[in-house]
Amino acid sequence: MKIALSLAKKAEGRTSPNPMVGAVIVKNGEIVGKGYHKRAGDHHGEINALIEAGGKARGGELYINLEPCSHFGKTAPCADALIKAGIKKAFISMEDPNPQVSGEGIKRLRAAGIEVTLGLLEIEAKKLNEAFIKHITTGMPLVTLKAALSLDGRLATRAGDSKWVTGEKARRHVHRMRDRSDAILVGLGTVKKDDPSLTTRLPGRAGKDPVRVVLDERLEISPSAKIFEVSGRTKVIIATTDLADRKDIDRFSELGAEVLIFKNKKGFVPFEPLLKSLGKMGITSLLIEGGGEINASALEEGIVDKVAIFYAPKIIGGREAVGFVGGEGIMSLSDAIALESISIRRMGEDLLVEGYIKRSSRGATIHPSLQSGDE
Repeated sequence: MKIALSLAKKAEGRTSPNPMVGAVIVKNGEIVGKGYHKRAGDHHGEINALIEAGGKARGGELYINLEPCSHFGKTAPCADALIKAGIKKAFISMEDPNPQVSGEGIKRLRAAGIEVTLGLLEIEAKKLNEAFIKHITTGMPLVTLKAALSLDGRLATRAGDSKWVTGEKARRHVHRMRDRSDAILVGLGTVKKDDPSLTTRLPGRAGKDPVRVVLDERLEISPSAKIFEVSGRTKVIIATTDLADRKDIDRFSELGAEVLIFKNKKGFVPFEPLLKSLGKMGITSLLIEGGGEINASALEEGIVDKVAIFYAPKIIGGREAVGFVGGEGIMSLSDAIALESISIRRMGEDLLVEGYIKRSSRGATIHPSLQSGDE
């Protein structure tokens, strides 16, 4: 099963809105077929494993990290193919989280006389496909809040200088995070200050550029921003509000951007309707690389699932230096947003702290009076 999981992970960031699936077929103690789902619309992992195994699959054992599908989509039901191939046993990490079909593939296998064992490396399988699980059960993408900070929690100096807070190894890892994400989100302030392209740059291979999402309540972004220069590589979405001028909406649409218009929430783009819109586009994972106020808004609205914070061995200081989370802050420690399942890794001289937002912490009030958009 570990081999199946590692095969599935090869397609990280390439299968959305489908899950990552790897499969291994074993007969008489030897692997006779391996495969994984490479991209949406292609063969599923178990089908690729069956193709490699050929006739050797008959009487064999299947190891797969997700329940085989039982319904017609872009491909035929994989459960039927496994039955036809003569698979004798199936070891499955987890049921399909889709409530409409969950358990149906397993029922079909068992009805055909295949011995099914469920739950092998289930935790690892759920971790691998956490974005797919969030999307299929809620209709919204998994949201990761990423930041690069000094030891005293600053994103930048009081003059706005943030290049570079962290070292090269940490920055390379950020590009790997972009490569794995379906979309990346920033605020207007970040575009004005840094003019980023928000593309993926990986050493030695081509990265996948995520969909670029910009929060811009009044469409004040410059048409000459870099994200429009490389818009042909991937979609650019501008999330704005009913405060924007119709002429500006048409202008940016002509530039190739997709403009999403929402009813303003205290003058700002509301996150939940935006996430639902992104989910309908098949976006299963969203990486937020915003400024302090964007971060505060996302945390307050309870839409953040996990955080990835890079800490550099530097102290910036200063009351006017840009902090990680803006707004007014909390009054009591009991209102603090807590993390769980925390991991810490070295990234050169920097540290990467990752964790999940505790469910009880979602929607905690960070800034009751929203006063600015990003910086």
